[in-house]
Amino acid sequence: MTDKPLWSPDAQALKTSPWMKFSEFAGERAGRSLTDPMALQEWSVTDREGFWSAVWDFCGVRGKKGERIIENADAMPGAKFFPDAELNFAENLLSRTGAEPALLFRAEDKGQRSMSWLELHALVSQLQQAFRARGVEKGDRIAAMMPNMPETIACMLACASIGAIWSSCSPDFGVKGVLDRFGQIEPKLFISCDGYWYNGKRQEVADKLVEISAALQTKATIIVPMLDDAKAVAGAVPGAVTLANFIADYPARTVEFEPLPFAHPLYILFSSGTTGIPKCIVHSAGGTLLQHLKEHRLHCGLEPGERLFYFTTCGWMMWNWLVSGLAVGATLCLYDGSPFYPDGNVIFDYAADEKFAVLGTSAKFIDAVRKAGLEPAKTHDLSSLRLLTSTGSPLSPEGFTFVYEGIKPDVHLASISGGTDIVSCFVLGIPALPVYRGEIQGPGLGLAVDVWDDNGKSVTGEKGELVCTKPFPAMPIGFWNDPGDEKYQAAYFSRFDNIWTHGDFAERTAHNGIIIHGRSDATLNPGGVRIGTAEIYNQVEQMDEVVEAICIGQDWDDDVRVVLFIRLAEGVTLDADLEKRIRAKIRTGASPRHVPARIIAVTDIPRTKSGKIVELAVRDIVHGRTVKNQEALANPEALELFKDLPELRT
Repeated sequence: MTDKPLWSPDAQALKTSPWMKFSEFAGERAGRSLTDPMALQEWSVTDREGFWSAVWDFCGVRGKKGERIIENADAMPGAKFFPDAELNFAENLLSRTGAEPALLFRAEDKGQRSMSWLELHALVSQLQQAFRARGVEKGDRIAAMMPNMPETIACMLACASIGAIWSSCSPDFGVKGVLDRFGQIEPKLFISCDGYWYNGKRQEVADKLVEISAALQTKATIIVPMLDDAKAVAGAVPGAVTLANFIADYPARTVEFEPLPFAHPLYILFSSGTTGIPKCIVHSAGGTLLQHLKEHRLHCGLEPGERLFYFTTCGWMMWNWLVSGLAVGATLCLYDGSPFYPDGNVIFDYAADEKFAVLGTSAKFIDAVRKAGLEPAKTHDLSSLRLLTSTGSPLSPEGFTFVYEGIKPDVHLASISGGTDIVSCFVLGIPALPVYRGEIQGPGLGLAVDVWDDNGKSVTGEKGELVCTKPFPAMPIGFWNDPGDEKYQAAYFSRFDNIWTHGDFAERTAHNGIIIHGRSDATLNPGGVRIGTAEIYNQVEQMDEVVEAICIGQDWDDDVRVVLFIRLAEGVTLDADLEKRIRAKIRTGASPRHVPARIIAVTDIPRTKSGKIVELAVRDIVHGRTVKNQEALANPEALELFKDLPELRT
């Protein structure tokens, strides 16, 4: 990596940023200067009580903080943050009122609308009353199969206001995928749209709703209009009611907020489920709120009234992250549908029209924009855009370069990484530090993030496991239906005792930045040398002939050999010349050990609903093992392309 940064903070902008204001605020409390970002990071993990208390106060959390900040402070799991506190998550998100927009919404080119803070309060009030009338109480579950639209957020807020637990997925899930998730948590109410748009086409859901509703046996199924077909769908689904009828008897009034413990459950999120039934990960209201406020206010510099966008579905934790922007008083810009319909400019059109301050997307989207030959820097007014965040998979060094050359030369690019497990980020953008090509800037404040080798020794400049060595508020409460926390312990604490092992293969750089090399469980191990799959993708996906790739280790001759599958650009054939150039590119850009033993062209690559490629599922298919939960995939039929291939028999 080069030592010349792609971006450095503007001194004047940094001076007035929330990051710097917090640094000064925390420094006064600590009795020493914390304006140096490294000093602030070090203090935030050595004085966690002081740090998290300062975040609560600086971000203006609504609620009773209590005297104790951390109980059992070194137990992981087992530490309890703010054990005496009381708060309500929805109260903190309904932070403003009035006619200014709280939510803006676009569904491809099928219409756009906005919802003011006043309208959001009113709808939450009506839903809260209707939920209670149907018997929803504290601790009950409400499940939703919904697009990323304003009504989804209102339903979640009404759920949280009562102290019920929210869980959501996107409407492209199949029947089994929905039931594998929601069937485990027994929701009292089920909420669905009447259909949705994708790639310009109507997507009907009525048939699968009949099956889902019958299996879940909830007190009601609520149908929200997206296609203006809610009445017909509600009529076709036994026990269903339109949203309009559900709230008709309840005039809007002031929303009531149930005061709840800091650790009260707020969300149930699900693992991808590609290796079995999805794990039900339970997150707390207080931990989620405090971690998201820290990330939005300090790491993203979000201010009240700014426009915040993330391209996400309701089945990905970035939806939960996006929604918390309301706690800052930001306006959320929602989008549902394909980010390439009618073409790859649609998100940038939205950004220019609504003056996004923060645009969040995936590394795959950035790469797709680059390969489509688009240059928003030349075609769109993105003058309001100050922060672009990328997640979902590691952003390649070439992706970093393209953002500055093709999207905006002076934007703060924050590659971020964390996940469903913590409903937030371990490593992300830091406004006070430069951006270096290919590197995530550093760990989140308050998080004792490190990279360890197999012996549990901290390493810099070499690859190892991403770990967190001290407890933090956004750790899950546990897993649903997990007696004795057995699955929870096995998921994060079986590798190193009392240490969170995240499952990422990572490297800490000389700049104290982080490079993610892929998932640990997908790491290749030819000849006993660990190789991250992202290192191979970073090379081969630079080539115009290759649209995308997926790489696995195949058990072969008492060792493991690297097998690379590639999806080629239209009209391109994998011939001897292209194969030779791919090998040369990988050899010189990565190392000879990274060069695959086999390169095979395929017409599709399987991915999850949130767009992540599924290396483990492909590995299982190649080895003749059954992929148990194909409902977790957006395109399960693609797995057939990897079955019993003659190229892998020799």
